[in-house]
Amino acid sequence: MTDYKLKVEIRTEKSSKGGSVGAKQLRKIGRVPAVVYGNNFDNVSISLEKIAFNHLFREAGTSNLIELAIADMKPFKTLVHDLQRDPLTEEIIHVDFFKVNMKEKIHAEVPLNFIGESPAVINLDGSLITPVDAIEVECLPADLPSEIDVDLSGLDDFEKNIKVLDLNVPEGVEVLSEPEEIVVFVQEPRSEEELAELDTAVEENVEAVEVEHTGEEAPAEGEAAEAGEINVEDKKEE
Repeated sequence: MTDYKLKVEIRTEKSSKGGSVGAKQLRKIGRVPAVVYGNNFDNVSISLEKIAFNHLFREAGTSNLIELAIADMKPFKTLVHDLQRDPLTEEIIHVDFFKVNMKEKIHAEVPLNFIGESPAVINLDGSLITPVDAIEVECLPADLPSEIDVDLSGLDDFEKNIKVLDLNVPEGVEVLSEPEEIVVFVQEPRSEEELAELDTAVEENVEAVEVEHTGEEAPAEGEAAEAGEINVEDKKEE
């Protein structure tokens, strides 16, 4: 496991008006507000250097321990428990850290790392489908894997798949996800008939949406012509 460390500051900075610096002010000066909490641990409000944290989080994610160094406190291990992002820019605007007890088991989500190539994709023009990209586990913090490899080389036809129970999980890690859940398989390419049926279904769906939007069905070609003649006659009578 990679050793990730981050130096943070307790949020006791003072503004020009004497009060504590607010979240918006912190973000303006390139820092991210955050909080650390845990079992038998008093919450601590902190702030992070934005660029440093973004770089670290791209590598550590939520499945690697991050050691926080806060002022005079002894450094301790944490996990990123939650993030808040700006809905427009997707920038991280708040972080929740969970302080872990290295002697107590934790629940965590571990991403799957798909490696190798599937013969069914290369030789049979299939499409790789990955309905699951992470699994839930329980283990001691020191045993937490940063990711779990999934070897695709055994998927050589459209009948085979890889389930949660097939994953090679490190010793000391208990999988909490449903064992029979499929994490990857190869989908057979569609036939010309299936593609034609799909095109027809899409066209019918578009027509249905148009009818729902206008509130009435589009007139048939003959009906449209007849309606046009009636309108002309009406004009003459006027």
